[in-house]
Amino acid sequence: MTAIDLSAARRLAFRVVLGQAGVTLAVALASLVLAGAPGARSALLGGGISTLGSWVMALAAFRKRAGASAEFALAAMLAAEMLKFAVVIGLFVAVLRLIRVVPVAMLSAYGATFLVYWVVLAGALPALRAMRSVPPGPG
Repeated sequence: MTAIDLSAARRLAFRVVLGQAGVTLAVALASLVLAGAPGARSALLGGGISTLGSWVMALAAFRKRAGASAEFALAAMLAAEMLKFAVVIGLFVAVLRLIRVVPVAMLSAYGATFLVYWVVLAGALPALRAMRSVPPGPG
């Protein structure tokens, strides 16, 4: 049986959001050099959409609820994921209708934010292993 420390999961989720913000800024700087101000703005928009979606999901999924059951936690996570999806789609529609963007810069930053999940989760693996309960003995 595995026990999950909700506060550790919450910190991990917000670490992803901070990492995504950092990656967004890095791609925006690279885009500034490669495509000028319009490229940097587009990268900020693309990475910002992903970062904002993740932030909304983290807020919605990890609201404090003392004694929440596993079923409630799963339902909250699924609802938060749907909310994130709606935010991301809504923001992409708004940006693409209202602002002229450099598509490569915007999508590069958006895509780069997904690498943050893997980096943060890989870094958290030792901590995740430590959260497990004592393994059952032989026999």
